[in-house]
Amino acid sequence: MKRREFLAGSVGVLAATGTLMGAFGQAQAPQRRFSLNYAPHFGMFRHSAGDDLLDQLQFMADQGFSALEDNGMRGRPRDLQERIARRMQQLNMTMGVFVAHADFREVTFASPDPAVRQRLLGDLRASIETAARVNARWCTVVPGCSDSRLARDYQTANVIDNLRRCAELCEPAGLVMVLEPLNTLRDHPGLFLTKIPQAYMLCEAVNSPSCAILDDLYHQQITEGNLIPNIDAAWSRIAYFQVGDNPGRNEPGTGEINYRNIFRHLRERKYTGVIGMEHGNSRPGREGEQAVIDAYRRCDVDV
Repeated sequence: MKRREFLAGSVGVLAATGTLMGAFGQAQAPQRRFSLNYAPHFGMFRHSAGDDLLDQLQFMADQGFSALEDNGMRGRPRDLQERIARRMQQLNMTMGVFVAHADFREVTFASPDPAVRQRLLGDLRASIETAARVNARWCTVVPGCSDSRLARDYQTANVIDNLRRCAELCEPAGLVMVLEPLNTLRDHPGLFLTKIPQAYMLCEAVNSPSCAILDDLYHQQITEGNLIPNIDAAWSRIAYFQVGDNPGRNEPGTGEINYRNIFRHLRERKYTGVIGMEHGNSRPGREGEQAVIDAYRRCDVDV
């Protein structure tokens, strides 16, 4: 075999096994996997990995991440969804949430309007198709705004009814709607669902394996604090976590939340689900991207 052919073949083998080529062509082994399934999103490491989404997936895996979160997955072209799914299977990565329904301006789940309900069911049908293509188990549902002209208890009854109808669609497909309470003090004024106890009550009322909680700790630090006690109180209904520090909504260590203790607590509780990294980078460029990786290494300590 000619030297040029040998080198080309060697590069192909290294690429297939996920091994990086460092300076002067020396092979660098991928980093050890994190102890929890932290899930970056596309664009978080684009300065390091480039704009190609499959290259970004490879970079994530090489850094030790075992999951991906992509809120906009449902809107991506079908062929791209399928290519992403194939690459994730090759890399042994888990697909986290994508958004099934999130309305920040209109009353949706709190409405008794049959036309609104049909819209919601349509969103879930489309999400079931997307989930099947990308091997997703969870989809995010933000139940829309409150209706200031309708008593709160009537709104709650409407939300439960609409969630039950959506759950009936999701159950046969094995898809879980994760309800995300969001803060109204800084980011999303006027929304119906804001707190973990409220989400827990809704899930108990719907009583379906396809209706659970997405506990976004950034939002809940702003809304109610008491993060670990609320995790424990709602544990039976929590299926997914998202993180971001406060203030700033950037990587752990840039704000007031003690993520090292929270991640330790999740390990102690034997949590095996996904933790979505739904935050920004506190610094720009490759330096900022490395800072994100380093932040998770510092928090990902042994129990």
